[in-house]
Amino acid sequence: MKAAWYEKNGPADEVLCLGDMERPSVGPGEVLVRVHASGVNPSDVKTRGGTRGGLPYPRIIPHSDGAGVIEAVSEGVDPARVGERVWVFNAAWQRAWGTAATYVAVPSAQAVLLPEGVSFEAGACLGIPATTAHRCVFADGPVRGQTVLVTGGAGAVGHYAVQWARWGGATVLTTVSSEAKAHHAQSAGAHHLINYKTQDVVETVHELTRGQGVDRIVEVELGGNLEVSRQILKAHGVIVAYGSMAVRTPALPFYPMMFKNITLRMILVYLLPEAARRQAIADLNEAMQRGHLTHAIHQTYPLDDIVAAHQAVESGQVIGNVVVTL
Repeated sequence: MKAAWYEKNGPADEVLCLGDMERPSVGPGEVLVRVHASGVNPSDVKTRGGTRGGLPYPRIIPHSDGAGVIEAVSEGVDPARVGERVWVFNAAWQRAWGTAATYVAVPSAQAVLLPEGVSFEAGACLGIPATTAHRCVFADGPVRGQTVLVTGGAGAVGHYAVQWARWGGATVLTTVSSEAKAHHAQSAGAHHLINYKTQDVVETVHELTRGQGVDRIVEVELGGNLEVSRQILKAHGVIVAYGSMAVRTPALPFYPMMFKNITLRMILVYLLPEAARRQAIADLNEAMQRGHLTHAIHQTYPLDDIVAAHQAVESGQVIGNVVVTL
């Protein structure tokens, strides 16, 4: 089979290799998926670049997300699964073999039926971006009637979070940094757009909410936004953070947050509780079948151009998801 891999950390154009290797064997409880699309997420490029530590395996095939067709199953898996169109999650989480290859073997539960009419490219966006967004929006219960702020509403996770919050019945505010990103976030269903480069976020949120503030914040940059967040959250509000790259060790304004009874929750999509994972999958299926979830594919690249795909994600200029096709 054809695959991409790296054997040391470093820049994409220096460490990513392309070639042929033996297809993986299918272990107990696993399925073999013929991969048609592989999602490239920020976590994939950070892991390859070395910002998340050294290599845990001598050779790594990157990418946790993907979509394709089950071609074989092992003992203990229903043979009727052969031929299913599926999307894959956590393929490269604590494993050496991700989806940047023609074939990947994963536990059967990590290959989820892909609804008819949903493309493989869209399926490759579900494992990390769409599921992270779902957990961020709903981890603390229903949002119907609430006001939710999604920071970075034009990002891969943010675009889905806007849709989930709207789907859940919330009034959705989002921050963006350009007109192009504002248009993208608005297309996802945001009710109010705030350009944090030209507008005062605290003042604008208070104007939009008549001084009440927001119930929840889906946060892409916890440390960088914490001072603003504590000022715009209602009492008993929740910050759900899935990133903090600009300020990796934020100082917590404990007493101002304590006296508003604010909840701070961190999300790592690889370690979702099983009940949360099942609910996310069920909601994903329902939303996609009803046409309520759109997938923003910025660009697709053939596997031969995986270096360019990684560089696109690292550039920070991408609006939408990057997908490698096989």
